[in-house]
Amino acid sequence: MSKRKEVLDAILKQGMLPLFFHTDVQESIDIVKTLYASGIRVFEFTNRGEEAKKVFKALINARNEEMPELQLGIGTIKTNSEAEKFISLGADFIVAPIITPSVGDLAHSHDILWIPGCMTPTEIALAQQNNAALIKLFPANVLGPGFVSAVKELFKGQLFIPTGGVDLEIENLKSWFKAGVCAVGMGSKLINPKNVDGLAERTQQALQLVAQARAESEG
Repeated sequence: MSKRKEVLDAILKQGMLPLFFHTDVQESIDIVKTLYASGIRVFEFTNRGEEAKKVFKALINARNEEMPELQLGIGTIKTNSEAEKFISLGADFIVAPIITPSVGDLAHSHDILWIPGCMTPTEIALAQQNNAALIKLFPANVLGPGFVSAVKELFKGQLFIPTGGVDLEIENLKSWFKAGVCAVGMGSKLINPKNVDGLAERTQQALQLVAQARAESEG
């Protein structure tokens, strides 16, 4: 199985993609270990600050030593130089807020999944033309489930994951899955790096709610 398909299958199985950025190496490792122990097998660290490279490298090392089943990706990648830097560190997949076709080409050349961000039908079409198997709908709180319902027939078979404003609440999750998404991105509604109290319980609850929302939206 290709690495691209392996990661995509893992996201589809999990039904959600947790993500966060934090500047502290040890605290970031502790958060990811908590997520992993709670059942997470695919995770996105976001490239939001100068410390991102150092923290991501430490996360890769911790994954290799203690979390062998974890697929570890990097988000907020907008340029080839950023992509090359994190691919060299061992990123399993790349997530972007925008479409940069050359970044997609670079990811594909390394057989890793590229998930570009889209907000319009034209952008979705461009992402498809550049072989995006999974497209991030961003910002999800602006677009809403109604957007997915309105465009999904235009792009039959395309996989979508909304990110930015998805709530950890059953009715909100059901509305997204009923609209036709394959998974949801979970950022600050799940993980607050400054206060990780209850993270294990929230993560387990999130996985359960996602499974329930999927089942009920398909019923």
